[in-house]
Amino acid sequence: MIEDGTGLFTIGELARATGLTVRTIRYWSDEGVLTPVTRSSGGYRLYDAGSAARLELIRTLRELGLGLDDVRKVLAGERTVAEVAAAHVAALDAQIRSLKVTRAVLSSVARRGSTAEEMTLMNKLARLSAAERRRIVDDFMAEVFDGLDTADPDIRTRLRFTAADLPDDPTPEQVDAWVELAELIQDPEFRALMRRMIEFNAADRGPDVPPGSSLWFMSRLVQLAGEALRAGIAPERPEAGEVLRGLLGDADPAAVLERLTAVSNARLARYRELSAVVNGQERRSAHTEEFAWVVAALSARVGR
Repeated sequence: MIEDGTGLFTIGELARATGLTVRTIRYWSDEGVLTPVTRSSGGYRLYDAGSAARLELIRTLRELGLGLDDVRKVLAGERTVAEVAAAHVAALDAQIRSLKVTRAVLSSVARRGSTAEEMTLMNKLARLSAAERRRIVDDFMAEVFDGLDTADPDIRTRLRFTAADLPDDPTPEQVDAWVELAELIQDPEFRALMRRMIEFNAADRGPDVPPGSSLWFMSRLVQLAGEALRAGIAPERPEAGEVLRGLLGDADPAAVLERLTAVSNARLARYRELSAVVNGQERRSAHTEEFAWVVAALSARVGR
């Protein structure tokens, strides 16, 4: 405090009292967040006790990471500390999510020994905003279901879930899986394959078929084919025909064979596997042996 009875401080005295540097206080003063109350006859800036309290608030807000614009608004009474803090929390959350994605991408690059081109693509896809990732999924869903009003709604729900979004805190494996999944569902050939499977599903459904019937069929297929495999029944044997009748009923074997050939496609199996990884689920069995047994049993009869 200068010794003239005014109770005012020079910048140097204010710096000593607060532990801040003269340069920092001068910078904040120049930026208009700590205006001096007056100037000395020599032109030096002078501050009072209120300035010291204001300086402590500025320091606290800056240490919490707020920019000078937000600090200025708080000091001017344009925004409350609570409002600024809430906005800053949201910004920090976005920054933390971005850092987590960065860490996962770099961990994946280091683990896989990726090339610069692979790293660039991985980073680009992983850093898509949530809205951009949803758009990719929405475009995929719109194309494969376009005009198929008779498709099983359970299939639509399950497909949207499996076309998963990247978690906020992804593992390197989830980044790998999401990048591959994003490329896959944007591939026109894969979309055509998926649409073909949905068309088969829609063709199986009449107006009175309840939702979930196609899922029931797949469960039944796995059960009956699994029992046949455990019993050692070869697909071409007469006993296999009994198993098929229990599965198909009056359905056309040729149409079912075409459908199962699409469903058991390796790219569809990969889609399901990638979706499980991104969703953080245990990888489910693709029941490859059961599907192969039914396909072989149908092929043996359709080809006759």
